[in-house]
Amino acid sequence: MPSTIRLDYEKIIKQHLKNLQKLMEPSGLFLASPKGVDTGYDKAWLRDNFYECLAFEYVGRWDVVHTTYRAVLNIFLKHEAKIDAAIAHKPVHSFEYIHPRYNPETFDEFWEEWGNKQHDAIGAILFRIGELEQHEEFSVIETKEDKRIIQKLVEYLQSIEYWHDPDNGMWEEAEEVHASSVGACVAGLKKIGELEYITVNHELIARGEETLHKVLPRESEKKFVDLSLLSLIYPYNVVSDAERDQILDNVEYHLVKNLGVLRYKNDMYYNRDPVDSISQEAEWTFGFSWLAIIYEQMGNKPKAEEYIRKAMTTIDSVGNIPELYYSNSDLHNENSPLGWSESMFVVALYLFYSKYVSKDEGS
Repeated sequence: MPSTIRLDYEKIIKQHLKNLQKLMEPSGLFLASPKGVDTGYDKAWLRDNFYECLAFEYVGRWDVVHTTYRAVLNIFLKHEAKIDAAIAHKPVHSFEYIHPRYNPETFDEFWEEWGNKQHDAIGAILFRIGELEQHEEFSVIETKEDKRIIQKLVEYLQSIEYWHDPDNGMWEEAEEVHASSVGACVAGLKKIGELEYITVNHELIARGEETLHKVLPRESEKKFVDLSLLSLIYPYNVVSDAERDQILDNVEYHLVKNLGVLRYKNDMYYNRDPVDSISQEAEWTFGFSWLAIIYEQMGNKPKAEEYIRKAMTTIDSVGNIPELYYSNSDLHNENSPLGWSESMFVVALYLFYSKYVSKDEGS
């Protein structure tokens, strides 16, 4: 056990929560990365808000969680007419689908092309709201309008036929049927369906499960292994033990690198180091924390600690965790801190070290 980290884990968590909170706008939405970056990441994604909020849930900052998810519900309510249209007639063009990212002040959509069909974002929000509503001292659904819009999100997934409708996936790239997107929707429908005032047809879930288990262990027809598959283990838990183990084996064998985890083989996003111009796939920092969380929840503390140690090495010289590092390099891109990376790091530390210390103190 690295004693310095063990003694300072609360201090480290507080620092990275501060990094996260700097990305939170007055509306309650989180930016993906700081204002002013040239990459376009100074906007609010539904998916990123889902992951960025996780850290505050684990440390019990329900005020932050409430503010964020109220903002998310208000986004859907603002765009209810668009959701109604998609329910009435299955969308044909990408702009007819629920948009994945918004202006954090006005809740308006951003219209530029960006791989905007992202079914997993809807599944993620349904999943988390379903979980939050079962918390003893917390609720985000407060009005009949909230209940109405949540039910419409279920109907939206029915209308778009999420189980076989190609989308741009977690990485916002080519349209395919992605296991990570289908799995997110399955998890979201299952969890939100546990609420007594939301109706989810079992067949709607069964169709997604059928597709999911046909595609796995692949991410899609074109991608054999992909970092996004980890979401099916955590947070969604929609795979069997055998599927989980195969996903982990594939990710660790093919994608784990020195300062992060590749999204997939032959990923061209930040594929070239600006110094040497010959580097390969970029290494994504939150992959280490993701693996640490999974192994901690599996009860494999040695593996969890191994990945926490690796995650610690991704913190840059000013205390931020960037989106990614160029391969075989200590140079990172402009998206620093990346809220998603900061949050997953906090969750990994919290799960591993708080349990360890409490057991020590009770012995």
